[in-house]
Amino acid sequence: MEKQQSHEFRRSWDACREVPIIQNEQIPKKRVHCLKWFSCAIVGILVFALALLSKTSFLLLITFGNNKTDIICSEKKPAALLGIGFVLVGPSVLLLLKSTWKFIFKSAAMPSKKTVFWVLCVEFLVALGSAILTIVAMPHFDIVTNVMILNSVSILSAVFQVVADCLAKEKKRLIMLPVCSIFLIVLGYVLFAVNYLVIERSPEMRIPIGLAIVGTILVSVNWWENYSTLFSISSLHDISKDIAQSRNVVCIISSLMRILITSAVFAAYVGLSRQNWKSVIYVFETVIVSLVVLQILSSAVCRWFIVVACKMHALHRSFALPIYMASIAVLAVFLIPLAFKLPESNQNSTCVGNVQLKYNGTLLLLMLADATKTLHSRDIVENMRTGGLACLICSALSWWLGLMLSTFYIWFLKIHRIERTQDLFVRRMYEGAFLEQSMLLNTRFEIRKRIKEKLTKEKCRVFLCATMWHETYDEMMKIIISMFRLDKYRPKTDKQSDVEFEFHIYFDDAFTDADNGKQRQANEYAEIIVDVIKEVYTIFSEEDPCIFKQTAPLPCQKIINTPYGGRLEYILPKGNVMMVHMKDKKLIRHKKRWSQIMYLYYIFGWRLNRQYFQKFKGGEELDGLKEKLKREKENTYILALDGDTDFQPSAVMLLIDRLKLYPEVGAACGRIHPTGTGPMVWYQKFEYAVGHWLQKTAEHVFGCVLCSPGCFSLFRGAALMDDNVMKRYTTKASEASHCVQYDQGEDRWLCTLLLQQGWRVEYNAASDAYTNAPQDFKEFYNQRRRWGPSTMANTIDLLGSGGLTSQRNSSISKLYILYQIVSMAASILGPATICLMISGSFVFVWEMSENLALALAIVPPTVYLILCFKLTSDMQIKIAAIMSVFYAFLMAGSVLSIIGDLVRQKTFLTPSGLFLIGMVALYIITAALHPQEFSLVIYGLLYFLCIPSGYLLLAIYSIVNMNNVTWGTRETGGQAKTTAVDTIKKKVMNATCCKCPCLESKEDLIKGILVEEEVCAETITETERPHIPLEALRAEESIKDVHQTWIEHLQMKSDDFPLYESELTEDEIKFWEELQKKYLEPLKENKEQQEKMVNDLRELRNKVTFAFFFCNALWIVATFFLETIGDSVSIKIPKMYPNGTLSQTEVFSIDPIGLMFLLSFALLLIVQFIAMLYHRIYTLIHFVAYADTEIKARRKQSHQVAQIQVSNPQYEMLEPDASLCIQNPSVLTSV
Repeated sequence: MEKQQSHEFRRSWDACREVPIIQNEQIPKKRVHCLKWFSCAIVGILVFALALLSKTSFLLLITFGNNKTDIICSEKKPAALLGIGFVLVGPSVLLLLKSTWKFIFKSAAMPSKKTVFWVLCVEFLVALGSAILTIVAMPHFDIVTNVMILNSVSILSAVFQVVADCLAKEKKRLIMLPVCSIFLIVLGYVLFAVNYLVIERSPEMRIPIGLAIVGTILVSVNWWENYSTLFSISSLHDISKDIAQSRNVVCIISSLMRILITSAVFAAYVGLSRQNWKSVIYVFETVIVSLVVLQILSSAVCRWFIVVACKMHALHRSFALPIYMASIAVLAVFLIPLAFKLPESNQNSTCVGNVQLKYNGTLLLLMLADATKTLHSRDIVENMRTGGLACLICSALSWWLGLMLSTFYIWFLKIHRIERTQDLFVRRMYEGAFLEQSMLLNTRFEIRKRIKEKLTKEKCRVFLCATMWHETYDEMMKIIISMFRLDKYRPKTDKQSDVEFEFHIYFDDAFTDADNGKQRQANEYAEIIVDVIKEVYTIFSEEDPCIFKQTAPLPCQKIINTPYGGRLEYILPKGNVMMVHMKDKKLIRHKKRWSQIMYLYYIFGWRLNRQYFQKFKGGEELDGLKEKLKREKENTYILALDGDTDFQPSAVMLLIDRLKLYPEVGAACGRIHPTGTGPMVWYQKFEYAVGHWLQKTAEHVFGCVLCSPGCFSLFRGAALMDDNVMKRYTTKASEASHCVQYDQGEDRWLCTLLLQQGWRVEYNAASDAYTNAPQDFKEFYNQRRRWGPSTMANTIDLLGSGGLTSQRNSSISKLYILYQIVSMAASILGPATICLMISGSFVFVWEMSENLALALAIVPPTVYLILCFKLTSDMQIKIAAIMSVFYAFLMAGSVLSIIGDLVRQKTFLTPSGLFLIGMVALYIITAALHPQEFSLVIYGLLYFLCIPSGYLLLAIYSIVNMNNVTWGTRETGGQAKTTAVDTIKKKVMNATCCKCPCLESKEDLIKGILVEEEVCAETITETERPHIPLEALRAEESIKDVHQTWIEHLQMKSDDFPLYESELTEDEIKFWEELQKKYLEPLKENKEQQEKMVNDLRELRNKVTFAFFFCNALWIVATFFLETIGDSVSIKIPKMYPNGTLSQTEVFSIDPIGLMFLLSFALLLIVQFIAMLYHRIYTLIHFVAYADTEIKARRKQSHQVAQIQVSNPQYEMLEPDASLCIQNPSVLTSV
């Protein structure tokens, strides 16, 4: 009571707080809404415009085949029909190329004979119907009929929907939509036939009318697969499943069948109609070929934008509505000109064989006027017969409404945040003549009840596992705040949440010797983590820091003695669990990889596998348990973190989206931003940016990301538990190469294991994370000394198994292996390339001889290479720092000299000028496509000046010091840098005198803790403290006393945040003991083995150094001899001025090897740039989809809370922080 009164008294006058900066995501800003609406509007406009262009060009080809039109001579009509055939087979050719590519480089699964027969039959009917309808029948009809008759191909889809809804016992009001669609389409057929055969009395139209109706029905069979799984027909189920597994081969077969049947129908019709075969050659001499190309390109691009619209959750405004309106717009395009006087075509002046035909605005008017002739030639229009016109309008309207009603289910289609194209659309490609209809009918149909069932999916569990070692107060604060943010974002109490989070921190080297080595005590870093958690917990618990509001006491938490050291267990403010595993390096193996093995086996072995093994022992069915375990492995993820990583909840959710959507993805990483101050950090900011902008995106698009960094990456449990992954990851380094590959870059090795096992690794540019970067030159060089050889070792390992990996991993093709070989070669030859560049700058700036310049360029790095073998690591770094300054001045002088030379030459079209301008333009454009990171281009100048340091000196230092396998960063165990005044004050007090009169005595503190333990014990259930026999308790007392000091010490540190001492279960203790014994036992010192490893590492270093620099020497020698030979082998490039004129006397000379290297480097950059563009588009799609779904979720939950508050006025009083529990922040810091 006295203590509480003292606390309240102090709170009344000491109310000011020191609060760390917590940058929470806010409610979506206006720019997010603007970006979303602007993107959807642009996509919708493009879909509408491209659909309009596609259909207009196709219908113009149809009118060219009509005998009533004059723009194509009657004897040359087969050329127009051939153009129609090209349009029909265009999508099939594209599909054939795409499927063949995937068949060669990805999946080559073969379908069964039954499936092949079924596909051939269906494709025969569809191809026959399409060819008959468009080539044979439609050229006989008017433009209005042709515009709308294509909409009748939805008739069988409407019939299938009625049957499926009846079987599913859907509500009648929903079944009526497809019923009305069938009625309207049939009504359109009737009015169509009556108009021609009864009102106009045109018996010659019977065959075209019959063929048109039969053709549309045959075409409507095309989308059978959309409804095959809705019927209880086992054979259809089997065929659909087989088609999905062998999609590439099926598409190849169907494409060939389409091309064959279309060609056959065209040939048969031209022959039977006794038209001139020779006239088909005129298809390449007229506007027909232009219309064909325009139609195919616009259709393909329109289809792509429709997919984009669906993935952006803009089905209504950017897909369905523009497509529905396309038919009306096309009709308007052909009918509006009737109100104006258009120029009339004349066969003598506009016929195909005339050379007077020109592509200008007049030609377009002529084609439109020609199309209207098909309408003027009809009796009902010429004589203005009201009944016929009414039939024409009603039939067109009936078909259009029939299509709308048969595809109305699209308006109710629910899609996930991100969807695969194959989950949105049944078939891979569109139909050339039926673009709008095929895209609408191709959209996956689902019963409303099944949509609801689909939305109730299993939760996924995410374990955030951070590894710590000697982090500072500020670094610990970042990761702890990030975890508490995520706890607030997805509360444990939210039963509707789709994700469950659990937080783990694995703290290496958390103990130190005390009492002359007789006891182990928590070190200063462990004390800091306790203070940080207490501080952050207080901030996130205090929703209202007002002094008039009574502050609730912080809840009791657990402190546990464990076989590996100790554990702190916290229940966070929103109910999620956080565990801090403090490792004692005398009890368990330390360093990052072994901490990862520790949490992998704890989470997947102990927490996941064991529970199902217990159920099996309890008598549950084996098959059911296997299926449940498989699903849980797939839905259990680990987010690997470093101890200084800062991230927002949205970054985690975006990574989760990738793994939830794509079951073959084993890992996904985000965009890593280095933080800190100083030139070294500025250099790394641009280096990281270029690496992510170009290299990582290219790896993601063309194959797989080779390294998912351990500071922020999400891994799938099923992938980590796969064969040759987690088990092999426990391999102890027994060879020199193992030390380099396994321990110097553990995250890259883990990704190599995943890739070799067939899993895909992806990169999400919208998922941002921030981590501290080395701020000192020495620390930076030591970090890259680890990364460089490890990267090379893992890449060589992957390339060495390239054949087997490409067979197992469908994302890694032979071409991607070739791309990595070229990239690897460029990296290896980097030092020689820098030397040649420096040599060129010497020649350019000081106009010295090429041989002397090359010698001067080679001597400094050669001397540095020799010194690296003789001097200590620190001295090597100091020399590299000095040389880096001189090289920076040289680079600056070279750039200025190049600019001066461009001015002197009066042209920028020189090899050096084009290279410099091209590089600058590429990086500026790339940065502009990353608007949130555009300011990083400022650091590009520093990056350019440091190229010799980063690619020459650092390469030498890394290779020569390969035998040094120490970590290189955070090696010192000095005083941690703390910025909180309370933390510093308590450290000084505890270090000087524990009996200081300004502090409570140790005995009083212990007495207070015991009182708090009694209070806390009342809240612990019996299951948390299992019954242990008295003999066992007495036996454990002696063991517990040895470790009691560190527990008491941390309890004193956390006096106002009580830590209750708890215990592990006997089974868990046994698990940790067995795990330690098998995989994590501290490594014993063996001097003989250590000496052998040192010698092996030195020998490996010597071999790699020789091979590495021998390749560079060969490159330099080859260039030297080519320069010595001179003009006889050099390539002469004429000097060109900016106005395009060539100099008659001046030329530029470049050696073949230099030109080859320059072209290869340029090609590599262009490939990466194209991949970046592709990746940016899909990043934008994901961002817009994420923002849209999160906004809707937030509104829905806010509405639910408002309803609860209205129905229960006391809700707000009882749950003061309920609104915080449902907030769904959705703004991303970058796109």
